[in-house]
Amino acid sequence: MISPVTPSDYQELLAVWEDSVRATHDFITEVDIAYFKPIIIEQAFPNVTLHCVKDSDADIVGFIGVHDRKIEMLFVLAKSRGQGVGTELLHFALETQNVQFVDVNEQNPEAVGFYEAKGFKVYERSPTDDMGKPFPILRMRLIESN
Repeated sequence: MISPVTPSDYQELLAVWEDSVRATHDFITEVDIAYFKPIIIEQAFPNVTLHCVKDSDADIVGFIGVHDRKIEMLFVLAKSRGQGVGTELLHFALETQNVQFVDVNEQNPEAVGFYEAKGFKVYERSPTDDMGKPFPILRMRLIESN
């Protein structure tokens, strides 16, 4: 079940983010993680509409952040990957927030494949992320909803 997120959930979201990044972003270093954590909790979370999926123990297993029809973040705990959590969050955003765009790290081919399978196509590539770090970004647009 999809639930809204409040600021009291931010620390738990950050733990999900870090767990997910460690499982899927092998190009991210410990220095990068330390750099991004305060930015995410202080700047990213407050500037997006956040929703999450909780398990039977009411622990957050995945979350999505959307701003202006764009998925700004979608992260799932490593132990919950492949169980439909990401798909559930994406479908929720498509249905309730008219999502049309997402940026994906080119070095995370599983995420690229996930969004391609859901009807997103690359329309632009940037050699750096929005912070100017050397992590190429693929800008994707929804072509058809799957």
